[in-house]
Amino acid sequence: MASKISFDLVSPERLLLSAEADMVTVPGTEGYMGVMAGHSPVVTNLRAGMIDVSIDGKDDRYFIRGGFAEVSPAKITVLAEEAIPMSEMDLAVLDQRIKDAEEDEIAAKTDADRHKAAQLVDDLKLVRAAF
Repeated sequence: MASKISFDLVSPERLLLSAEADMVTVPGTEGYMGVMAGHSPVVTNLRAGMIDVSIDGKDDRYFIRGGFAEVSPAKITVLAEEAIPMSEMDLAVLDQRIKDAEEDEIAAKTDADRHKAAQLVDDLKLVRAAF
């Protein structure tokens, strides 16, 4: 039997999930990162995207709007700015978020703000494509 990793997904409002997972995939700032039991310790920032949690052959997916992950060989904890189970995600709300992010990109006054908004647009469109 393969080892499992303890996983907690926490948003400002509540603990969304606490489970023993086979693998957790998170949207790191440098790209998506898969985490399994025995992973090297790391703390990383997260960008907007999807978390995929594999438990006994079933996958649960959650939209997050940034945050950070703390990984140890036995546990991963994600503290998300916002987290919503994809099963509860409203397509109209997601489309509005994309539109708002595109408007923020156009209205950005600095290159850094423009880049940040463009990254958010790209991340949200990836979530939309996976819907």
